[in-house]
Amino acid sequence: MLERYTRPAMQAIWSLDNQYRTWLDVEIAVTIGWNVVGLVPTADLNAIQKKANFDSARIAELEQITKHDVVAFTRNVSEYLDAEKKWIHYGLTSTDVVDTAQALRLRQANALIKADLDVLKETLATLALRYKDTVMMGRTHGVHAEPTTFGLKLARFYAMINRDIARFERVAEAVATGKLSGAVGTFANIPPEVEVRAMQELRLEPQMIGSQVLPRDLHADYLTTLALIGTTLEELATELRSLQRSEIHEVEEGFGAGQKGSSAMPHKRNPISAENITGLARVLRGYVVPALEDVSLWHERDISHSSAERIMLPDATSLLDYMLNRMNNILTGLQVFPEQMLKNMDRTYGLIYSQRLLLKLIDRGMSREAAYDTVQPLTARAWDEQIQFRTLVEQAPAITELLSETEIADAFDYHWHLKHIDEIFRRVGLLN
Repeated sequence: MLERYTRPAMQAIWSLDNQYRTWLDVEIAVTIGWNVVGLVPTADLNAIQKKANFDSARIAELEQITKHDVVAFTRNVSEYLDAEKKWIHYGLTSTDVVDTAQALRLRQANALIKADLDVLKETLATLALRYKDTVMMGRTHGVHAEPTTFGLKLARFYAMINRDIARFERVAEAVATGKLSGAVGTFANIPPEVEVRAMQELRLEPQMIGSQVLPRDLHADYLTTLALIGTTLEELATELRSLQRSEIHEVEEGFGAGQKGSSAMPHKRNPISAENITGLARVLRGYVVPALEDVSLWHERDISHSSAERIMLPDATSLLDYMLNRMNNILTGLQVFPEQMLKNMDRTYGLIYSQRLLLKLIDRGMSREAAYDTVQPLTARAWDEQIQFRTLVEQAPAITELLSETEIADAFDYHWHLKHIDEIFRRVGLLN
């Protein structure tokens, strides 16, 4: 985890101390399971629950000798115990502890990410409703198309976040699972009822079948979903960056007192936060390929996935937590310029109303081909000669013979394009 892009709460989740704490939680939960089936005496269980502990520095010392982190951990835990230490790690293999404890940390991380998603969803809802009727230029291929509203643009991202939340809830539930089935997953040395009781203690679902490790398609699905959420944020960031360009300048990131945009050019106010999110989304997507490659392991297990996951899971969850928070900050501080949006609509001489005029001519009996061939030359002349399209329309007999002045004026009224905005907002759940 790079500290620059890691928030403190997420950093604590992926700390070494929390890793060992969750390992110990698993070990104690298994001991409770053994007690329920009658193997571990209650007195020994009580002693373990009271005295079991760890010291990260001591584990590091032991690992230098054992060259095995779980063995170093269990030996350190045993140093806090007396005869009851024989029950620590009884019937388990390393990945029973590591994979199940990893699920605990993922659950902790997922609680933060879900809270971030909920906050961003509410921010998008608030802004979408605020700017529901704020007309602006809709663009396709980067070129003026037809009028839309800034609120409708934000409502689209609101719907995307809702889909992201649904995906995230699904994969978060899927990775909230553990396995305590021992070497190669046969339960030979630890019965299924111990796993069931331990999982109840940990509030995890037992994986119905595994090998010596949890199936890694779970984690591949999870990381792919995180990357997809990051891509949603990137699309929103890219939109805001484009709208902040000097030639458009319809929105602008908040710019604090004392903030500097450039070391060379004092006038610069750059969309640095949106650009930051764009870059981090690329990194987040980079974890998808190794996550997919981690699915294929040799036979019942190898550890080729382990080194990748030690990087990917902390980094991916930390990055997404950071990105969601930063995007929310962008939106809450966003400056929006409705007057500039209106001004930009006039930059293309009224050409944005060409389809509306085309359809009116068709409604008056012209064939589509004839109507298109009547309108298109006028649009070309308006653009090439920088003449208002409406002026040319009002001078064209082929049009004025069919359409009255009132009908032509109606064709150039942007309100026509906004008449279903409320209906769309109801569809996405922003209006009752």
